[in-house]
Amino acid sequence: MVDAPIRVRIAPSPTGDPHVGTAYIALINYLFAQQRGGQFILRIEDTDRTRFVESSEQMIFDALHWLGLHWQEGPDVGGPYGPYRQSERTGIYRQATDELLSRGTAYKCFCTPARLDEMRRAQIAAKLPPRYDRHCRSLTPQEVQQAEAAGTPYTVRMAVPLEGATTFRDELRGDITFDHNNVDDQVLMKSDGFPTYHLANVVDDHHMKISDVIRAEEWISSTPKHVLLYQAFGWQAPRFWHMPLLRNTDKSKISKRKNPVSLIYYRQAGFLPQALINFLGLMGGGMPADLEKFSLEEMAANFQFERISLGGPVFDLEKLKWLNGLYLRALSPAQFYSTIREGVFGEDYLRQIAPLVQERIETLTQFLDLADFFFRDDIMPAEEVFLPKKKTLPETLKLAGELLGVLEAADWNHPALEKALRDLATTQNWSAKEVFMLVRAIVTGKTASPPLLESMVVFGKARTLDRIRRFLDFQKKRPAKN
Repeated sequence: MVDAPIRVRIAPSPTGDPHVGTAYIALINYLFAQQRGGQFILRIEDTDRTRFVESSEQMIFDALHWLGLHWQEGPDVGGPYGPYRQSERTGIYRQATDELLSRGTAYKCFCTPARLDEMRRAQIAAKLPPRYDRHCRSLTPQEVQQAEAAGTPYTVRMAVPLEGATTFRDELRGDITFDHNNVDDQVLMKSDGFPTYHLANVVDDHHMKISDVIRAEEWISSTPKHVLLYQAFGWQAPRFWHMPLLRNTDKSKISKRKNPVSLIYYRQAGFLPQALINFLGLMGGGMPADLEKFSLEEMAANFQFERISLGGPVFDLEKLKWLNGLYLRALSPAQFYSTIREGVFGEDYLRQIAPLVQERIETLTQFLDLADFFFRDDIMPAEEVFLPKKKTLPETLKLAGELLGVLEAADWNHPALEKALRDLATTQNWSAKEVFMLVRAIVTGKTASPPLLESMVVFGKARTLDRIRRFLDFQKKRPAKN
């Protein structure tokens, strides 16, 4: 790429709470643009309509702004290359798909989901990598016309060259080569008329004049597909930078099963934005080794991409807490009071809690006796509180593990939570009373509390899931009884 203006982007999907990994990649893109006088763009990749969450987009905006990251172009601020929501760009993708079909670099695939499932099962049984067998690639024009005339649904797939290899340069790793035998004929346009990530990503990056694609290393295996698409369109590809993935302390990829990954959690749990952005700046090794506490402005001045270590940076929650403590102690007494008042005893939060407690107290001082779990961080129920009389400890911990996944998938309102918990009771052969008792114990630490589901709605999804996660981790580490 020849001296193109620096333009980078972050492209989150609105499929739930904004992820801490999104903030990490957003920060790296932001620093890259700041250091080079470039533009930082936010694009919403909302073409996966099956996982789309309507409220998620605004949560993404709010969480990134909370961290101090601001963009020059995006759905909320506009810009010369909009629209910046992929769902509003479907006409552009259809035109691009037609162009690939006319060039013979893509083809229509009429395979049914049932055939594809059977094919994958056979490949797995034969210990072959699951990929499309190119069945429809050899259809004649007449066969394609007949299938279309019959109204058979179809996707559009990329026609990967049958021989040779694709090499691209990763700016952090050097040249990487993929043999075409290992590159799948990826779906580009789904049968619902929406593009897949691969097509939309390349088309949008080209039309938005993105100069550098900075994303997580999990996308390395997709990059040859993107490079082939650039070549199929006759476009210049951007530079690629693949950042090392955030890791749990056991070096596994950071996941909601082991760490809070929701940015909403960190805001609700009392972490300061300047501490979290500082902590994310430590990931990857781009800052000088002798600096641990620094501002966003100091990051922009000192971060060097040449320093980035390709070993996965460890997202150590204890280190983040330590760093957050440094920032809290650096506040003036007046600032500290304001921070507590806003972050722990916020007016909106108290207004939601008060009616849940009002019918259960006789004096105001009893408020915290019932509502302390809304404000405490160290809730851990004793076994006599959480263990149902007719259940064993292993059975209860298994149910708690199932509970984590069920609540992660649930909409966060009273009817949805009640249905999710009752369905879980049915499928696991527990009584609803036992399930509700276990949830109450984990969330509140008590056998009695204000209305459970209403309390969970106020307490929030991110903190509830974290409380269950910590409960499971604590129980796992407990010494076994003799």
